[in-house]
Amino acid sequence: MNRAAPRIVAKSIASKLPCMAKYFDVHRDNPQPRALRQVADLVRADGLIAYPTDSCFALGCRLGNQEGINRIREIRRLDSGHHFTLVCRDFAQLGQFVHVSNALFRSIKAATPGSYTFILPATKEVPRRLLHPRKKTVGVRIPDHVVVQALLAELGEPLLSSTLLLPDETEPMTQGWEVKERLDHVVDAVIDVGECGAVPTTVIDFSQDEPEILRRGAGDPSRFE
Repeated sequence: MNRAAPRIVAKSIASKLPCMAKYFDVHRDNPQPRALRQVADLVRADGLIAYPTDSCFALGCRLGNQEGINRIREIRRLDSGHHFTLVCRDFAQLGQFVHVSNALFRSIKAATPGSYTFILPATKEVPRRLLHPRKKTVGVRIPDHVVVQALLAELGEPLLSSTLLLPDETEPMTQGWEVKERLDHVVDAVIDVGECGAVPTTVIDFSQDEPEILRRGAGDPSRFE
């Protein structure tokens, strides 16, 4: 596994950040409210966080945080066609940002919360710069993770997110301390709950007449085939 490339990324933007990332050791089953309030305050102040999910680590920021979006793009070397994901607390919140037809409602709702990302037509609540340039779609998901759910409840809005998979690497990091060590001057906070998964979400594109599985991952894709 190539471990050199991310250090180059970190060096290129380290000068923009005032200090090292804050480290939050959070209980995976009973997350400490005080810690989550601090993380939520960082997000509201346009901070960028690394956090664990029910699939693997992700980078996340506030929906309107353009600098945070640019930082995610730079860390991961993403092009303009990348689908960002809105990580939502529940189906009601998800419905504010994407159009879900009556035909899809039941099957998507049955798969949430879970390790799936759904590509759907975006509503006007999503800034145009976050949409796929041709399809006008955005990714959405509802994670099945106690800590993330508690953070989203505290935050009161979705987290704009992208899988924390670094350039030229095929496997994501699974330990919070490793994320902290390698991205210390690139993110503003790291949440550690112990070992995290190493398999990204399963991604299903519902923007066309038939669902298309874009990535087979942690969620069972058979229900959409």
